[in-house]
Order: sequence, then C-alpha cells, then structure tokens
Amino acid sequence: MARADSLARARTLDRPEVAYLVRFPTADGTRDMELTLAELARDTDWVSERLRRHGLGAGQRALLTASGFEGFWGHAVIGGLRTLKVTYGIAEAMGWDHRRTSVFHRELTPHAVIGLSEQTLEGLAGTTDIGEMFRPTPVVLARPSAVPVLRAVGVSACLISAVGPALALECPERTGAHINAAEWRIGERGGQLTLAAGEGRTSPLAETPLGITGAVVTGLCACGSEDPRVLFAEAN
Repeated sequence: MARADSLARARTLDRPEVAYLVRFPTADGTRDMELTLAELARDTDWVSERLRRHGLGAGQRALLTASGFEGFWGHAVIGGLRTLKVTYGIAEAMGWDHRRTSVFHRELTPHAVIGLSEQTLEGLAGTTDIGEMFRPTPVVLARPSAVPVLRAVGVSACLISAVGPALALECPERTGAHINAAEWRIGERGGQLTLAAGEGRTSPLAETPLGITGAVVTGLCACGSEDPRVLFAEAN
C-alpha cells in the first residue's frame, strides 16, 4: 500500500481522546492529569496568539529547547509555530545538548529562541559569550532560573515556564507570565502558587499547591490581555 493510501486509511480510524498523560510536581508529591486532543488544540490556539504578540510570523525561524517529558506544552508551542508558519528547530533543554543549541542558533539565525534553561546557558558559557550570542535575537523566552542570567548580560529575556500542567508565557511588556484564564485558575497562598483546572478541562484538578514560590497579578495587562500573570521568585 502506498504511503498516501496508508495515511488516508489512518485518518479514518478512531482516535482516543487522550493526547498526553501529564505528570507534574506539587507541594505534596506528583500528580497525573489527562490532556485531551481538544484541550491540546485550545492550548495551541492560546500559545499561537501569545507568540503572535511577540511578532512571530510567516517566514521567520525559531529554536525550541525542550525535553521529551515536556510534550504537553512543547507540542502546543510547536503547533503555534506551525500555525504562524514559523520554521523551527528543536534541541534538548538539558545542559548536555548545549552544542546543538549553539549549532542551531548559528545556522538558523532565529527570530526567537524559546525555552532556554539555566543548564543550557551553563553549558554555553564554557564556549561562548551568551550575551553576544543572544542579544541580537529579537525574542528570547527563557525559564525562570535562566531569565536573571540572561538579563544580567543585557538580553531582554521574557519568561516561559510550566506551572503544574499549565503553561505560563510572558508578553513583551515583561510584567509577569500569562496563564490562560479560560483553562486554569491560578492563585497564591502564603507566597506559594496554587492551580485548579477550569470547567472545560476533562481531568479534574481541585485547587492544588504547586510548591512554586511566586505571586499572581490580576487585571488588564498593557498588552491588552486580561489573563492573570505569574511572578516567579527565582526570576528576579
């Protein structure tokens, strides 16, 4: 059977609703949640709009650094890049793969680098000046522990981070990382972030302490979004 015929046949088969089983840390241990294909599609739409606000669009290139177990948000970012017709490369977020990040950054000359980790920066620091490397990159979205390292060398980095099973993504205003209010209920208790699933999520999650130190800002952001924003203690 030709490949095209096989793909056409595959599209007629029933697919399970569950796309991922998301395992995430909380203040009391690990939890599991199901992520359905419909939820993943909504998450992708939200990420697409967030990336569009950073100026990403057709014909540009991006580098995503993520690990396989982060597929629940990495897939949404990839879907967003595809929606915006942005060509992308992927490197592992662990420090041992920093050379691939360096090669992709050199060869792609990306408009955006998404998901930079402190471990990657530590690996790169032994071989290059990370300030010179990333200052020319228009959009740098980094994890909380990597943001102060980048800003210390003059890189205007914005935040991106998993918050339990949700994704927090900062806009160009740099006033905290937005959480999709249509899908999640983010809060804080005693200086620790809590999260609950919105009514539209299939897998229930009552208000759960995440063991992440931070604060939540509500109200209209200067970017026009009413989604709440997370301020991570380690990003300051």
